Amino acid sequence: MINLFSSVAVAALAVSTASGSPDPGTKLGCRNQPGDPGWPTNNMWAALNATIGGRLLAVVPSARACRELNCTEDQWTSGIYRQGIPGSMNVYNWEEDYNPPAQLCLHNGTTQCAQGMVPLYAVNATSAQHIQAGVQFALANNLRVSIKASGHDYKGCSTAKNSLLLWTAYLKNVTFTDNFVVGGQNLGPAVTVGSGVGLKTIYAAAKAQGRAFVGGTAATVSPAGGYAQGAGHSMFSPNFGLAADNVLQFTIVLADGTIAIVNSVSYSDLFYALRGGGAGSWGVIIDATFHTYPIFNATMHSVNISTSSPEQTGDLMTAHARHVRDWDQVKAGQFFWVYGSTTSSTLALVTFFKDLDGPSSKAQLAAFLADATALGATLTAESTITAVANDIIGLPDDASGYNTVLGSRLIPNSVYLNAPESIGAAYTTLLKDGCPLILGHLVAGGQVSANADIDSAVHPGWRTAKTHEVQAIRQAITTKYVPTLANIAGGASSASYSNEGDVQEPDFQTTFYGPDYARLEQIKSIYDPTDLFIVRTGVHSEHWDSYGLCRIS
Repeated sequence: MINLFSSVAVAALAVSTASGSPDPGTKLGCRNQPGDPGWPTNNMWAALNATIGGRLLAVVPSARACRELNCTEDQWTSGIYRQGIPGSMNVYNWEEDYNPPAQLCLHNGTTQCAQGMVPLYAVNATSAQHIQAGVQFALANNLRVSIKASGHDYKGCSTAKNSLLLWTAYLKNVTFTDNFVVGGQNLGPAVTVGSGVGLKTIYAAAKAQGRAFVGGTAATVSPAGGYAQGAGHSMFSPNFGLAADNVLQFTIVLADGTIAIVNSVSYSDLFYALRGGGAGSWGVIIDATFHTYPIFNATMHSVNISTSSPEQTGDLMTAHARHVRDWDQVKAGQFFWVYGSTTSSTLALVTFFKDLDGPSSKAQLAAFLADATALGATLTAESTITAVANDIIGLPDDASGYNTVLGSRLIPNSVYLNAPESIGAAYTTLLKDGCPLILGHLVAGGQVSANADIDSAVHPGWRTAKTHEVQAIRQAITTKYVPTLANIAGGASSASYSNEGDVQEPDFQTTFYGPDYARLEQIKSIYDPTDLFIVRTGVHSEHWDSYGLCRIS
């Protein structure tokens, strides 16, 4: 935590931060920015600081913060370390403003450092009342707001130029119960977690209670932050469903500054939207309550498979597509990540089996690995680890402090059943076109499909999907690589996981939210009529410029 609020810091930021927007066209009203007549005075900022007990921070980009803190290279690349810096994003290209004239603050760059897309100030909240005060201040002064828990964010939704950040990283409560009741109905064992609690902490706490929690592998992902709002996949989703399927209740600060308890009985329309309707569009989540399950053992099976050409990789991935359904009965989850080039590639395959031991897990993979060998691929480093699931699902830390842009598609089960060769052909095309990394996730099917009757904003594409495929690269995502996946996933009607999608999706309303986008718009208009909570590719973002500062329609 750095740069505590002072009038000097306010003055400095006000001078050094440019206002305005890169988007052409008529503006229909803008948020106040530094230099505008309606921008709060130093005394007004000081009054806000007093209201929240001195917890207003002046925010700087992570590169400047690290220079001031003399952080090491290991700290720069640590997600756990970076989440303690209010202006930091794990993927730090989202801190930069590349619109001309560019405002950059680069790691190991020059001593000059522009604010870029980093918020100007942050409410460092430790209570719902702090968030309420921040929302009310933003409303009174027509300010752009942003919301961030850990900054584990691949689309830049947790940061915004010239904004007031509502920072929830220190909302750290974790409370277990054997009987969580909503509307008089006992929904069973559950855990309530603050929106600043990461998965690493939750897995350890759940283990101590003899419980399992449905989450991903990243240590810094906050389930009560954007994870469940976007849907939230897990290696154990085939067993238990998506994170959004497991949410029982939210506590949230709404756009008018009030606190709402949101569940299937109270604010049921908002409960629908918060489960899959996109991160950051609905309010500031204080905490969320999730189902927990009896703890269980699992085996993580790992193997690397090397190929010598894009065509051979395509053949390998066709074979993989033909075998994916082999693991339906045991509801396996799997990472299948191809690190490739126009010559050689490696498929890193990591598979999670609930309640199976090492030999049984190897037996599940044997048929596919035999086919891989028959294709001339080379197998190395096969291993298994069997342990309590809580101990093997999560990473100790997250690689951070790098630049990347993602694009993705949900690949329907019907493609695996009827056209597995199209998947292999897509891999060959992507590798030949220079895509260096394709991240596959077997995180659908099973209980994800069985939960199709849940009335939530989860894209219906999740219910018919088999895998979630992601490309990670710095360019050509929108126009070149994503269309290759879209072609096999249903074309214009194909779906994408919004938390790991392309921020430049041309029809994000369909791709991220599906056929019920109008329902989400209606709910947005009820609970956020002034669009206080605007994020990239979020509901109603199409009505604002790319900074979320000026309305354009």
